[in-house]
Amino acid sequence: MEKNNIESYSTLKEIQAYLGIGRETVLQWIAKRNLPAYKVGRLWKFKISEVDEWVRSGGADERNAPKSESETDD
Repeated sequence: MEKNNIESYSTLKEIQAYLGIGRETVLQWIAKRNLPAYKVGRLWKFKISEVDEWVRSGGADERNAPKSESETDD
């Protein structure tokens, strides 16, 4: 019988430690850069494989960050 490999969810603290970033950075990336995350009640949950793919695709790259209004006003 083959055992299913089901990836468990990680907590916000685990993602902070995994990526080496602070809580506010994680929350900003969820809101502004589409960091893959799931709200379960009041808690944020993450799949490490999805976070890894997001990082590999450039989601955490500062050059891909959305411009703030003050940066786009000339």
